Amino acid sequence: MNVYKLIEKFSISSEREEYGLIHETVEKGIYFKGTNLWILIFAIVIACVGLNVNSTAVIIGAMLISPLMGPILGMGYSLATYDFKLLRKALTNFGFAVSASLATSTLYFLLTPLSEAHSELLARTQPNIYDVIIAMVGGLAGIVALSSKQKGNVIPGAAIATALMPPLCTAGYGLSTANWSYFFGAFYLFTINTVFIAAATLVTVRFLKYPIWHQTEEGLKQRANMWVSIIVTITIIPSIYFGYVLVQREKFKQEAARFIKNETYIEGDYLLKSDIDPLEQSIHLTYGGKLIPETAKAQLQERLKNYALTGAKVSIQQGFSFSEVGDDLLELTQQQAEINRLRSELSLNLRRQDSLQQKNRLGQQLLKELKPMFPEVQACATAEQIFYSDSLKVYRYHSLTLQSRDVKKTSASKARITDWYRNRLQEDSVQVYIEKAF
Repeated sequence: MNVYKLIEKFSISSEREEYGLIHETVEKGIYFKGTNLWILIFAIVIACVGLNVNSTAVIIGAMLISPLMGPILGMGYSLATYDFKLLRKALTNFGFAVSASLATSTLYFLLTPLSEAHSELLARTQPNIYDVIIAMVGGLAGIVALSSKQKGNVIPGAAIATALMPPLCTAGYGLSTANWSYFFGAFYLFTINTVFIAAATLVTVRFLKYPIWHQTEEGLKQRANMWVSIIVTITIIPSIYFGYVLVQREKFKQEAARFIKNETYIEGDYLLKSDIDPLEQSIHLTYGGKLIPETAKAQLQERLKNYALTGAKVSIQQGFSFSEVGDDLLELTQQQAEINRLRSELSLNLRRQDSLQQKNRLGQQLLKELKPMFPEVQACATAEQIFYSDSLKVYRYHSLTLQSRDVKKTSASKARITDWYRNRLQEDSVQVYIEKAF
């Protein structure tokens, strides 16, 4: 592939729409009335709901249907071709669209019961130089797509990238809550997007040498170009500063995180929580464990010099210390020991009670089992007996006492009953007694 073919790959002249059709498309996109106006209002409400419930998907949906790109592209196009009549129309319709959007979003946030500012809303209150880059490139994509026969989905994509709707909704939130920092931050972001989409359009139209439809005085052209330069400069200067601040804060966060990872170990203590505040240039550490001496705190502050954290401060808090909780811990231990003792005693009593109930049930069960074999047996009793001898030996027996109508007959089977009882209890030490039934 030679150089000419490579250059041809980047050429858009073969796909460019007729200049007359481009002009007509731009002019149609400027107007806000009827369908366009209602779509704008609906899109604003959807974006407000998305910001209110912190839903990125809903916000993207609002940007997809928003017609706000039209008058902004119209402003850039009209300035590039020195069509000041079209510029006035674009400015008038743009001003009306912005007013309608602010009124709709302010009314929504006045009526909604949800008033918390979520991350999606807060993200639109601190613009910087990176938003300028996004707006510029988004505007380039928008006007190139508008000029092409194969527009595809570039216009909606550019509308999402440059994010015109959410800043307007955030500004409405600032108005409804009288939070002027939110209002001015969001409106400045909207201004950045507007100015640099228009500027990108102007540059592209001039670069592609679109025809100038109306003859204009040279002095008027120069004044128009001068005002464009002034507006672009005034818009970009604060964003450069805010971009610098953003970069410095991110560097501080990264360096502080490295410091916390490498330097915050204190023997006998555990780091419970760490907070980094790039705005105040401070690191807050909360420990649990033994009481931290002032020398250890001073050492941590001294270690900051080994990192790019000049001017930063380390704030150390004791979440709890063993010396402070010693008495409480001792009392708690004693209470726990008493609870364990009471639980053990209760468990023993329950086992004793359960044992007695089982023995009562055992006598009834044994009588039922003996009756078929020895019908003359009328009653039985079981017990665990302990015998103490003179030699201080202790003998433990499981006894079975039977009451029989025919003692002689039952006694003849005593050995058999004893073996049965021994097997039944799985005990070797058993005694069987036979009495006359009453």
